[in-house]
Amino acid sequence: MTEIANIEVLPLAMAFIPALLVLVVLYRWRCAAGTSAYALLRMLLQLLLVGYVLTYVFASDSAVVVSGVLLVMLLAASWIALRTISHQRKALLGPALLSIGITSLMILTLITQFVLQASPWYDPQLLLPLGGMVLSASMNAVSLAAERMESELLAGVGLRVARNRALLAALIPVTNSLFAVGLVTLPGLMTGQILSGVSPLIAARYQIVVMCMLFGASGLAAAAFLQMYIRRVSHNSV
Repeated sequence: MTEIANIEVLPLAMAFIPALLVLVVLYRWRCAAGTSAYALLRMLLQLLLVGYVLTYVFASDSAVVVSGVLLVMLLAASWIALRTISHQRKALLGPALLSIGITSLMILTLITQFVLQASPWYDPQLLLPLGGMVLSASMNAVSLAAERMESELLAGVGLRVARNRALLAALIPVTNSLFAVGLVTLPGLMTGQILSGVSPLIAARYQIVVMCMLFGASGLAAAAFLQMYIRRVSHNSV
């Protein structure tokens, strides 16, 4: 069995080489390299910080602490999801928060309490990683849906047609993942389990759960957001 090795600072720095090459291309092509550089810096700082935070959270064994962390993740996901639109970001924060929050709560409850049967119910080593996956999928779907919806409306497309196109666009990444999983990619969860010695058959079952979870989170969050978006636009036009 292959053991997962600790990554030292120098090898970790080498992982940034492909990212830096992309930044060079963006800079030479004048494609807002600063935004991507800022995103990479934030990723680095956030992941280093979250490593320390999760160490504390896992040791706390507190439902309040775990719920608080999930709430912070939800607020951040809802705000980041709307960064792709140029208008009404604050006005649409409510719909984004509701669509992502309600969808994530429903799916997390189903998966952690009934499928995986977490004990205790707030088990941070189960709830937080899965919560991150669900929130991330919902965030990305809402972000794509919001951007496409705005573009369609600015082009003069009708509300319902724009909604349908936006939903299909929001589902492109996760649908591609469904087609590719097992053929093109071995997802991180499955790879990690196999590396830790879990049977590939068991790892595959866990990955099936995750893929259904991500598809459901993406589709339901995007659909809920778009429906609230339509109601807001219809109300404002009256």
